[in-house]
Amino acid sequence: SSSLTEAKEFIKRLRRQTDLCNMVKTVRALLNNNSTVTVLRSGLHAIFSEKSLDVTKDLFQEKFRNPKKRQKNIQLKCLKNFISSLTSSTDIRDLLSCLSSDLQTFVIKPSKSKEAFKEQASDFMLKWNLLLSNVGKILTINRTDSFG
Repeated sequence: SSSLTEAKEFIKRLRRQTDLCNMVKTVRALLNNNSTVTVLRSGLHAIFSEKSLDVTKDLFQEKFRNPKKRQKNIQLKCLKNFISSLTSSTDIRDLLSCLSSDLQTFVIKPSKSKEAFKEQASDFMLKWNLLLSNVGKILTINRTDSFG
């Protein structure tokens, strides 16, 4: 039974690796197309200037009893940093490095313990997925040209 469990885990990792490789190939092709990157950047900037993400921002601004635990909107900071580094012919490694640096700054370094890290990382991932889902939805509905 342990061999079966290990085999299942190996298959999951292999699928994930294949999915990531396919995603990287797609993103590389898009990054090499100057007009696609320009349209995507303008769509993303429009989302911020139109205040389309205000509903999402409100979800992140949870009020805690303890003022030290007030949420910083690190997901929006990470997304804005990502957009600012998004240019045509940007290498995907540079974009991943940007995200990695932000994660290091906002999630990993501030964690005082293993439990705090798990909580902070889990919270970040949940809100990051929510933010990206909302951005994708807004782009799909209001800015279809951004999906060149």
